[in-house]
Amino acid sequence: MSGGDSHSVLGLEHGAVRLSDHTQLWADLYLEEEKRIKAAVGHLIVDLQHIGSTAIPGIKAKPILDMMAGVAQLEKALLCKAPLEAIGYDYIAQAGIANDYVFGKGVARTHYLHVVEYGGAKWTDHLRFRDRLRSDPVLAQAYERLKEELSRKFSDSRAKYHDAKSKFISEVVAA
Repeated sequence: MSGGDSHSVLGLEHGAVRLSDHTQLWADLYLEEEKRIKAAVGHLIVDLQHIGSTAIPGIKAKPILDMMAGVAQLEKALLCKAPLEAIGYDYIAQAGIANDYVFGKGVARTHYLHVVEYGGAKWTDHLRFRDRLRSDPVLAQAYERLKEELSRKFSDSRAKYHDAKSKFISEVVAA
């Protein structure tokens, strides 16, 4: 698959909230990007995972691949900056997410890479949420309904959309 194919199923303008129907291409595009990221920063990371709604089969998602790289110590996260910039990522210093270094790809964002401490709370919470929704279709559909409602309510504010989902996510992670 060429890089051009990703533009038809990935990409979201800054701040906008729009959901797309699930496509198997997201998993395929993740595998392609995983190879690129591992080639660039594989020596700096412990593991790389596909997270977020594009990693949950059958539910709608914002057309942006969310990925998570685990580093042995969080202080090593910024060592990833130059190699990631070389493959098209930019460091989003103003993301403001505690214990999470966020890198984005594309002007209309197609990928987000969260660099967090491997095995830390961010790492385990993201994987627990993803895995619970993957294994429970009823829970996944409830999340999709919430996302559809919130995407209509906050179509022009990604920050408000994310904040409004946090209670649901916290409850799933804690269960």
